Amino acid sequence: MKDLIIIGASAAGCSAAIYAARRNLNFEIISKDVGGEVSLSGKVNNWPGIIETSGFALAQTFRKHVESYGIKFKEGFEVTEIKPEKNYYIVSAKNFNGEEQIIETKAIIIATGIHPRSLNLPGEEEFRGKGITYCTVCDGPLFRGKTTVTIGAGNAALESALMMSELANKVYLLTLHSNTPENKSGFPSGEDILIEKVKTSPNIEIIYNAKTEEITGEQFVTGIKYKDLLTEEQKNLAVQGVMVHIGMVPNSNLINNIEKNPAGEIIIDQKCQTNLSGIFAAGDVTNIPFKQIAIAAGQGVTAALSAIEYINKWKN
Repeated sequence: MKDLIIIGASAAGCSAAIYAARRNLNFEIISKDVGGEVSLSGKVNNWPGIIETSGFALAQTFRKHVESYGIKFKEGFEVTEIKPEKNYYIVSAKNFNGEEQIIETKAIIIATGIHPRSLNLPGEEEFRGKGITYCTVCDGPLFRGKTTVTIGAGNAALESALMMSELANKVYLLTLHSNTPENKSGFPSGEDILIEKVKTSPNIEIIYNAKTEEITGEQFVTGIKYKDLLTEEQKNLAVQGVMVHIGMVPNSNLINNIEKNPAGEIIIDQKCQTNLSGIFAAGDVTNIPFKQIAIAAGQGVTAALSAIEYINKWKN
């Protein structure tokens, strides 16, 4: 039986793994990949001690740090079930080849993060990967010299538009919000510095009060349809690339009997304990109000120390 299973290998999971390794726990870290959404980020300028890096590079340092303790990631596996059994848990996981592993453990840390929210519109599934992307950092270069549209009103959408302004000939940025001071010029949750850069970029056109209604095309995307919320008029944009950045969804479906909020985030206390004894959660999958790499890392440490405290009191 393992002392601990850590599910997820980004900032929270890797931080927890470092502390678990330093306490010589018998543990495993299970994840589909290492880095998660962090590795798909563009420039990272808010990780303490490093003025500027990329999300991919930062994720690689997470990997190296964990591996420096002789810990090997159970990479390519996805947890399919967590089953309680007396005072321990049985974790089932499968890899991409269908190979299944079943592991008994005293404690669990869920650090599975988040994934991009879909538009759920006509044409979205049809053109997924054929002009639609949810990761501008990954796919933006494919649209060099073309016309693109970014959909969203947060920092991710602003960063997407700015990145595409360096690659595409023309960039549209669609926001549901009005261009008013109380809406921060159409981007209520955006950082001021990013908003100002977007507004002053010569090849970015912001379209306000715009609700996307359909992705159009033939073999690949050729445009989108949207509604002007002020006039109720339906309009078309001719584009070859659609960047969707409308928020994230927590990866919390691997366990159902755990307490979650209406958004699907796992509810934790100050020690990262869930409502289930011996199960802790950390990072963006939880109900913390701010989704930041540094905060997720700190929560990973908290969850690890709480799990260690729990394991020390565990009785067979």
